[in-house]
Parts: sequence; C-alpha cells; structure tokens
Amino acid sequence: MTSKPTKPRYDCSRCPGYCCSYARIAVSDFDIERLARHFGISVAAARRKFTYRYRSGELDEQLLRHKNDHVYKSTCRFFDQDARRCTVYEARPSVCRSYPEDQVCGYWQFLKFERAQQGDDDFIPSA
Repeated sequence: MTSKPTKPRYDCSRCPGYCCSYARIAVSDFDIERLARHFGISVAAARRKFTYRYRSGELDEQLLRHKNDHVYKSTCRFFDQDARRCTVYEARPSVCRSYPEDQVCGYWQFLKFERAQQGDDDFIPSA
C-alpha cells in the first residue's frame, strides 16, 4: 500500500527567506552545471562567479556566494532581497529543492507564532 503525499505545513511565499540566509549553502557539480546552463555560461565561469571553496577540518565544499542583507546578516547571492524570493528558482540547487526535507519548517512555525503574537501578518523578528 502506498501512502498519498501529504501537503507541507509551511508557506515559503510568506517567509522572508530564512533558509537563504544559511551561511553554508553547499552545491554539487551538477548544481553548478545547472546554474551554468541557466545563465548560458561555462561551468568554470559559473563556479568562479557563483561559488567559493570552503575548507575546514574534514569539510571541503563548494558554497554559494552571499551578499549583505537588511533582514539577515547575508543571503544567497540569488535571493531578491526586496521581493524576498529566489531569482533562479527553476535552476536552484538540490539542497534548496529538498529543504526543509519534511512537512514542517521550524522557522515557519516560529514565524507564524511571532506574527500572531504581534498581530502583524508581515512581522519579521530581528536577529
């Protein structure tokens, strides 16, 4: 017996992009190739322009570059900070496609609670 997929209990369109503010957004070679195709540039150019290598202890990752943000310290370079949306949604990396890997997003639960407490559907808690 197969179970029906259940509807997520979060609304990314109402979130100010919390997951896009994670300091380490690791991407694979396939993700970089997808971004290169999206922008019509070489993989090498995409790797240089959009990522940087992060090494610490046993970690060795390619991470998406960030830019300063007015809500969080920084966000992914592909995040539209005014609209609070991904600008490369169709070409977004695998980690972004699978987040939050569950029906529930802890940040969304927190945000809904805070907005209810403040009586403001657009409230964004400051860091």
